[in-house]
Amino acid sequence: MKKFLSLSGFVLASLAAGAVGSIFIAGNIGTWYAGLMKPVLTPPGWVFVPAWITLYTLMGTAAFLVWRARQERPAFAKVSAGRGECVNCVLVFFFTHLIFNALWSIFFFGFHLAFIALIDIFILWAMIAALIFMFWRINRTAALLLVPYLLWVSFAVYLNFAIFLLN
Repeated sequence: MKKFLSLSGFVLASLAAGAVGSIFIAGNIGTWYAGLMKPVLTPPGWVFVPAWITLYTLMGTAAFLVWRARQERPAFAKVSAGRGECVNCVLVFFFTHLIFNALWSIFFFGFHLAFIALIDIFILWAMIAALIFMFWRINRTAALLLVPYLLWVSFAVYLNFAIFLLN
C-alpha cells in the first residue's frame, strides 16, 4: 500500500505540472490558438489530452522507480553504484524539469510568446535527455519510460518552431 501511495504521489506531482499548464491552455484553444496558422503535421486537438496524461503518468512512474531504488538500497541515497549519481539530486532535477514543462504552456498559450516558448522547449528537451541518461544509471526501466516523452517533445519542438515561423 505504501508503494502504491508513493507511486500515486509521483504521478500526481507530474500531473500537477500539466494542470498548471492547462489553466493557460483552456482559454486560448478556441480563440488565439484556433486563429494561428499551423504546420501540416499538426494533430487534431483531441490527441493532446490523452497523450499528455499518458506522458505525465509515465514520468511520475519513472521518478517513482528512481526514488524506490533509493529506498530499497540506501547507498543509492548518496551515490548510485559508485558512479557519482546522487539520487536526491536527480529527483530535484526531475521536479525542476516539471517547472520548465509547465512554463511552456504559460509562455505559449498564456502570453502568446512562441519564440520564448521555443527557447523553453529546447531547454525542456535537453533536460529530458539528461534525465534519461541519469535515470538509466539508476533504473533502466525508469529511463525507458521517458523515451516516449522525449519523442513527443521532439515533435512539439517541430510544432512550436513551425507555428513561430508561420505566424
